[in-house]
Amino acid sequence: MVIPLQGTGGIFGPSCIAVCEMAKNELNTSTGINGREVEIVYIDGGRDPAVVAAEVADLVDTGGIDAITGWHISSIRRLLEPIVRGRIPYVYTSLFEGEEKARGVYLSGETPDQQILPAMTWLRDNRGIRRWHVIGARYVWPLRSLQKVVSFASTLDVEIVDTSFVAMGSGDDPRLPSAVAASGCDAVLMLLVGQDAVAFNRAFSDAGLSSRITRYSPLMDENMLLASGPDATADLYCSASYFSSLTSGDALDFLSRYVASAGPAAPSLNNMAQSCYQGMHTLVELARRSGAFGVDDFDRVIDGLTFVGPRGVVRFDGNQAVQDVHLARADVFDFDVIGTL
Repeated sequence: MVIPLQGTGGIFGPSCIAVCEMAKNELNTSTGINGREVEIVYIDGGRDPAVVAAEVADLVDTGGIDAITGWHISSIRRLLEPIVRGRIPYVYTSLFEGEEKARGVYLSGETPDQQILPAMTWLRDNRGIRRWHVIGARYVWPLRSLQKVVSFASTLDVEIVDTSFVAMGSGDDPRLPSAVAASGCDAVLMLLVGQDAVAFNRAFSDAGLSSRITRYSPLMDENMLLASGPDATADLYCSASYFSSLTSGDALDFLSRYVASAGPAAPSLNNMAQSCYQGMHTLVELARRSGAFGVDDFDRVIDGLTFVGPRGVVRFDGNQAVQDVHLARADVFDFDVIGTL
């Protein structure tokens, strides 16, 4: 289970661990995976990607793990792919830039086509937002997502008026709010991770911009709202396949089991943690459908694999999950889900 325990994404770590422990205990109370007990090896994905890759390589080489899953950034995924390709299954659970075809890699997260472009369309139609300033971290997911947005801009009848990219860990760069204010944009597309987005939200609010410029992020969770503070979450939208405020039967059941498992002081449930649960259960469903546990077995059955969980119906088209994506608006420390995109 590769999840960030430090750095900009470290804010998600406690929630991810709490959900993974719940999933492990639930599975082992039953039959595990194909009769085998589930054990979790936690790998800190908040470190330098090369360090993470080296640890995974050692575990794969020594037979210390049978599969990989978890929420982590694309820079890590790109290093893990050649290590695990054809050797052990890898369910990548984070939202990402799309177009991943590596053998034995199964993508259960949202892509820009599923998530960002429909949200921008909704904001155009319902809020009249057409002029965008893109703020992002300088790595593969934000940069590739920007390329996709630019390629679709004319089709969406929107304009990218400016972009500002900073190194990971630089969300508090004081030049960012000034660049947004000077660009004449209607809204900011935030492609920042965890604590970087928190820092930008605070600076954005302190600069007096939240009252006149909308923000939209495909990567914003309940922990980030708490960390940003009530004054920094006005007119802030997010799209994702899971929010803890979803009211479907499966989502409410998941929330109830989480609270019962982790206790009243549990870290806020979020999309990142739920994605780890989905990653584990994707492995469960692949093992159940194939009757085995290996890349060849899983590659044979992944296309068309369908199951129901807290996100609703999840169906794999090739190695990519297709699922409902919801649009929500921040309501102080929670999300008000507006509808399904």
